[in-house]
Amino acid sequence: MLGKALKQVPREKVQLATKGGITVLGKNGYGVNGKPEYVRQCCEASLNRLNVDYIDLYYLHRVDVSVPIEDTIGEMKKLVEERKIKYVGLSEASPDSIRRAHAVHPITAVQMEYSLWSRDIEEQIIPLCRELGIGIVAYSPLARGFFCGKGVTDDLPKDSPLIAHPRFAEENLDKNRIFYARVANLAAKHGCTPPQLALAWVLQQQDHDIIPIPGTTKIKNLDDNIGSLEVKLTVEDLNEISAAVPTDEVSGHRSYSSFSAYNWQSVSYPTT
Repeated sequence: MLGKALKQVPREKVQLATKGGITVLGKNGYGVNGKPEYVRQCCEASLNRLNVDYIDLYYLHRVDVSVPIEDTIGEMKKLVEERKIKYVGLSEASPDSIRRAHAVHPITAVQMEYSLWSRDIEEQIIPLCRELGIGIVAYSPLARGFFCGKGVTDDLPKDSPLIAHPRFAEENLDKNRIFYARVANLAAKHGCTPPQLALAWVLQQQDHDIIPIPGTTKIKNLDDNIGSLEVKLTVEDLNEISAAVPTDEVSGHRSYSSFSAYNWQSVSYPTT
């Protein structure tokens, strides 16, 4: 469907980003595969499905420590040389992995979870990316919909995947709801909605160089997200909003159990 939609507009008008390097293990969840041949296979399969000649930004979905990252990125460099992709990205990569990858081929962007309730990249990842000139792309900037009211003002549907997310488990959600209430109060003060405030907080961090990618299936939510660009925050405002959601008080792990083993803090190459 996306491939058909892309044919309706000039290709150069679209910035297309996708990922590769994940394997589906059936009922056991997901795995990672950073072997050069598999990463190439994933990329070429995406090109075929999307019916395009190239991908603008191609991410390694997760780091596979069983394969030297130099080998994985080396293959992605070849894909750049073959004009199948324009730029190389990483996702959930540790500082060591980022440095090693960047030494093989310039890394354009690193995609990491970042939101009011997930800020563990602030100490190491963000400074490193700024040092190396790498863009920071924030996934789940609305805390998987929490700051839109999911599980708070709106009950989760019984078939929602969020039911399996640790922070939305009832015992944790009961403790986390206070953070939505605090953000909602601050949003009212700034004349915006809670999701607009949460996005504005991400957008206006320090150098204004973090790009959030909130997902949505509804036009009204898309319009609401765009409205976050109109919310202006001072340094004092940013600090007040940060203080409303102390990350050490957020209850539950930030990732689904099927992916937690591949978070950047959990992934490190064996020392030699």
